[in-house]
Amino acid sequence: MRKIYKILGAGLLLALTTASVMAQRPRTTSSDSSTTTSTSANVPKPPPAPQTFKAKYEGGIFGYNKKQEGTLSFDDNNQRLVFRNKEQKETLSLPYSAVSGAYASTKSQTSTGGKVVSAMPLPYGANLLGLLSRSKTRYLVLQFNDADTRNTGVTSFKLESKDLLASVLSTLADKSGLEPRGEGYIRRKEPQTSENK
Repeated sequence: MRKIYKILGAGLLLALTTASVMAQRPRTTSSDSSTTTSTSANVPKPPPAPQTFKAKYEGGIFGYNKKQEGTLSFDDNNQRLVFRNKEQKETLSLPYSAVSGAYASTKSQTSTGGKVVSAMPLPYGANLLGLLSRSKTRYLVLQFNDADTRNTGVTSFKLESKDLLASVLSTLADKSGLEPRGEGYIRRKEPQTSENK
């Protein structure tokens, strides 16, 4: 029985070593000048986001500390993004004009089943397979200027999928008048002139 475990352990170790060597091999790149253009210009625009979609409020707005599940809606009549709880009661809202930045964030973590397998006393590193079962959580992160407190803040909403997050981010940027910067969107400040001071 121990020989079988040794063979399985050696095979697993060989497979992991081979995979890590393959991942570290040098990549060839093209030196063609046409490939140096901005990648954001080459990426097609995602489809428009649905008017209402599931989201989980993660915190960040003063006075609303409780994480809760509900829906986010684009309220175009009042020019704002609205969060409603499970009972569809309006909990909070952010005017489009208050959003100063928006980007997508992803957090990768080991699933509960993976944590259980990795903690089991399996022979010769077989429990390391549990660490390979990871899941990704996707967040819409918004920087905003709070008109009530005259402070800036950051809030986030957990969304279900990568495609939904991309379309919500693009739609919100369009409605808020944000400009692309890197992988996110920002509101450019108008340069101060002597008249603005």
